[in-house]
Amino acid sequence: MANKLKEFIAEVKPKVDAFIAEILKGEPKKLYDAAYHLPSVGGKRLRPALVIMVARTLGATFEEALAPAASVELLHNFTLVHDDIMDKDEKRRGVPTVHVLYGEPMAILAGDVLYAKAYEALLKAPQRPDIVVEMTRMLTWAAVTVAEGQALDMMFEDRWDVSEEEYIEMVKKKTGALFGASAALGALSASKPELKDLLKEFGILLGIAFQIKDDILSLVGDEKVTGKKKYNDLKEGKKTLLVIKALERLSEEEKKKLMSILGNQNATDEELAETANLIIKSGALDYALKKADEIGKRALEILNSLPTKNPEYLELLKELVDFAVKREY
Repeated sequence: MANKLKEFIAEVKPKVDAFIAEILKGEPKKLYDAAYHLPSVGGKRLRPALVIMVARTLGATFEEALAPAASVELLHNFTLVHDDIMDKDEKRRGVPTVHVLYGEPMAILAGDVLYAKAYEALLKAPQRPDIVVEMTRMLTWAAVTVAEGQALDMMFEDRWDVSEEEYIEMVKKKTGALFGASAALGALSASKPELKDLLKEFGILLGIAFQIKDDILSLVGDEKVTGKKKYNDLKEGKKTLLVIKALERLSEEEKKKLMSILGNQNATDEELAETANLIIKSGALDYALKKADEIGKRALEILNSLPTKNPEYLELLKELVDFAVKREY
């Protein structure tokens, strides 16, 4: 991550975190502790940073974008808590997941609290009521669309014929929607509703590139750097772009090997490593890297068309695109 982007996120994080800490107070304490667990242990804060960067690019103040930025982060953490339950993940951000610490029933309730508090945060936005209504529509669209994407992702696990187009549509919903909403909320924070759809498109592209890179890191990333279990996508049977392309390109024998390991919860680390090597050998890794880069370039084209009031924040947005495509964590 470029230094200026890192510095900006370091400036955003404590303000967003303080807002979230304040809104996640209540009784019973155990429920709110469970809800606050993931937000309190870190995370990149890319989505709230995106809201604020877009808002500042278009001339809004930091304070005008803070409530919408926090709302996005709360909604994001809600999706993570429920995702971890569905995927039976034991670690997130290098620490035990909420359901591991508090049990599944309490984790589900903690997710529900995070979801509701995302809307409470939006109600604290200082914009005109009609703009806050637009913000609420945007966040609701994101919440519904993320659920649709997650459902598609789960349904793909039972299929071997998932196409690249279907994968892109799933990722557009599962990851792109929240990035799209973040960028659109940035436009609305600056009271520029006429730019919300363009920024939403930018955010969706950013999210797709981000997810492709996430899939790549699950295959070849360093666990100590990513904070996530390597090969988890293989064990869960995820039909990532890497798997889709590998299945298209491998020999029948290699394909059978890949299919025997994909989704096999009992696969050994050695078998998973061998399968990862098969995917890399097929050229699927190079293909996915190129695809992420292409999508990032399309996102940059949109940025270059924006009416900019603060060029330094536009540069930060460009750095964010670069980070999404090239990151190691």
